[in-house]
Amino acid sequence: MYSSTRLGLILGCSLIATSFGLAQQEALSSSPHAGNKIVLDVVVTPKSGQPVGGLQQPEFTLLDNKVARPLTSFKALTADQAPIEVVLLVDAVNTNFQSVAYERQQIEAFLKANGGHLAHPTSLAIFTDTGTQVQDGFSTDGNALSADLDKFTIGLRDIRRSAGFYGASDRFQLSMVALRQLTAREAARPGRKILLWISPGWPLLSGPAVDLDRKQQDQIFAEVIDMSNKMRQARMTLYSVDPLGASESVLRSSYYQEFVKGVSKAGKVDLGDLGLQVLATQSGGLVLNSNNDITGELQRVMDDTKAYYEISFDAPPSDHADEYHQIQVQVGQPGLTARTRTGYYSQP
Repeated sequence: MYSSTRLGLILGCSLIATSFGLAQQEALSSSPHAGNKIVLDVVVTPKSGQPVGGLQQPEFTLLDNKVARPLTSFKALTADQAPIEVVLLVDAVNTNFQSVAYERQQIEAFLKANGGHLAHPTSLAIFTDTGTQVQDGFSTDGNALSADLDKFTIGLRDIRRSAGFYGASDRFQLSMVALRQLTAREAARPGRKILLWISPGWPLLSGPAVDLDRKQQDQIFAEVIDMSNKMRQARMTLYSVDPLGASESVLRSSYYQEFVKGVSKAGKVDLGDLGLQVLATQSGGLVLNSNNDITGELQRVMDDTKAYYEISFDAPPSDHADEYHQIQVQVGQPGLTARTRTGYYSQP
């Protein structure tokens, strides 16, 4: 059970390595203003099967807060027509040591498939208690990346899942710092990015026993806004691949769904709004349960990039600061569903 006093310790120790004021300033400076262009990467799929390409602009309708907005640009793309970079992250903070060892075997099988030829330039990242090691540069040589993966040393972690509340809060903070660093790193690079985070996710630290005061809510809301803006501007789509599979409880693996809708004001925010699976869903990515087939799920993500659409529209003026806008993209053909970022925050 998490008391407001304990949550105060989390937030008082600098929630995501930033002060409330700095996070709020970043959220304001990075939000779209009137006339700012919002760029979206859209994947269209049937109920089952791979993405559908070759659709035309008149078949798409974009809704911003349920109001249709004209598209300012439209591109139907395939994997070899536009730059896509992939960062494959092994999470050794939120996953036990035995699972990480199995992950490495499955990742190596993925990297060596197709003769070691990868669909997109890929870089490896290893997230541990001591920080995130990110490989320099990107490569499509899966055999070389597999050899590099063998060189990474992942020891037993100091923070364990059984370490109680304080261990959970430490893992939460470390995870958010790692995500911030990777987003900032990729924001400086052009094109679309895929972040493959292999992890059961960090603690949501939310529930009926959690009480937040207004200052805590303001701080968390500022962080939600800033993370949403930074990931959108970096054109980063996040995919969560749970390596624990069937060993995860149904409640734990599905609880994140309580927070995916998007939060419109500080009074409704919770730490669960910063969960890995929540951010993945809101970025237009997928939440995948490996069922002991991490290799297959990684390939499924690569299939997700074979055909997609890059569209843009001008964000309308907002009525107040940090106004949340829900995004929906609809496709005219029956049986097809469009998946993209679910919303953004705007300023007057």
